[in-house]
Amino acid sequence: MRSLHLALLALTLLVPWGASPAFAVQPDEILADQALEARARALSKELRCMVCQNQSIDDSDAPLARDLRVLVRERLQAGDSDRQVIDFLVARYGEFVLLKPRFSAHTALLWLGPAGILLIGVFAVVLAARRYRRRAGTSSEPSEPVELSPREAAQLAEILRRGER
Repeated sequence: MRSLHLALLALTLLVPWGASPAFAVQPDEILADQALEARARALSKELRCMVCQNQSIDDSDAPLARDLRVLVRERLQAGDSDRQVIDFLVARYGEFVLLKPRFSAHTALLWLGPAGILLIGVFAVVLAARRYRRRAGTSSEPSEPVELSPREAAQLAEILRRGER
């Protein structure tokens, strides 16, 4: 019994979570035409399940996901292109139905925001480094040698003489 548990644990660790096969597509949904079925599966992987929200309709067991898979297959059988199927579903459910939203004016912040935040962070680090160098008294330019007063020179000589003992 213990070896069975170890074997199941090993199998679970060897199969990555995202690589497990999807069992959501039911046999009665599958199209006879293999080319259309392949297109339907590819489209289903791009569409978000509106119930699960972080799964494609290809991976979801929700009734709405099943309805969307059937709708995709019906549209493909009717002769729609992949683009037409996607446009139909976006018109019906909005951009949220896409797992990877299109780049447009209202999604620009979504696409460009991370790069903008990264640039602001790099700018802040460079600015902080410059301020730190100025406060520490070091700069990228070589500094002029400092002349010691006679008193400072005498103190330095005394310290160096004590250190030689």
